[in-house]
Amino acid sequence: MKLLRYGPVGQEKPGLLDSSNTLRDLSGVLSDIEGAELGDAALARLRAIDPSTLPAVPGQPRIGPCVARVGKFICIGLNYADHAAESGAAIPTEPVIFNKWTSAICGPNDAVEIPRGSTKTDWEVELGVVIGKAAKYITEAQALEHVAGYCVVNDVSEREWQIERGGTWDKGKGFDTFGPIGPWLVTRDEVPDPQNLSMWLEVDGKRFQNGNTKTMIFTVAQIVAYVSQCMSLQPGDIISTGTPPGVGLGIKPQPVYLKAGQTMRLGIEGLGEQQQTTVNA
Repeated sequence: MKLLRYGPVGQEKPGLLDSSNTLRDLSGVLSDIEGAELGDAALARLRAIDPSTLPAVPGQPRIGPCVARVGKFICIGLNYADHAAESGAAIPTEPVIFNKWTSAICGPNDAVEIPRGSTKTDWEVELGVVIGKAAKYITEAQALEHVAGYCVVNDVSEREWQIERGGTWDKGKGFDTFGPIGPWLVTRDEVPDPQNLSMWLEVDGKRFQNGNTKTMIFTVAQIVAYVSQCMSLQPGDIISTGTPPGVGLGIKPQPVYLKAGQTMRLGIEGLGEQQQTTVNA
């Protein structure tokens, strides 16, 4: 299934994209795409519904973040060896964990704000993993059983605040609008191998990132299991699993960063596309 949320900011309704790409309203069936609705039993009940019996949504409504009330937005850094190299960093021997604040979350096509005074705002297409079943001290073999599905994430990053201002990376990763998620949550039964998904990102029509999840250093299963050793994971938590090479920071001889008025377009095989325009905060 492809689950999504649509409508104005703060007033999103749950929806489902059927096999003919018609948006169907789920608000008569569940209150939202969140927490308890992401477990296997809840998803099985949704899967049993004939989509043609659900109301079709007219027009072209705004698509919101694909998961509501996210508890934790956890990110994995430097998870592609070639991205670590372009960033001038050593290849990690264990997953590098940082956080995006949940206030950074926005819809997949909402405007992305360039922070005031920023000259180093950057892009990163990433595979997002949505937790569907609580996890604590689980094994790698168990990990994917705890995944509800997957989505596209743009891990927008302000490099000066991330790298040059002291402290942790979190400061440069959590500005408002720095976490577009969606357009939809694709349930794990539709993604039999999360380690073989092509991914890409363009700015103003120029392709900067071309990658595939098969080149991850740590797989989705390894990441979910590892993170569960550090913290309990709850349904609705999101883990963003790292970006392939081609970010602005790594462009030689001179890095390239975003400015207001540009358009980012990005996607992952089978998970849909995002498009954001940059604006000044």
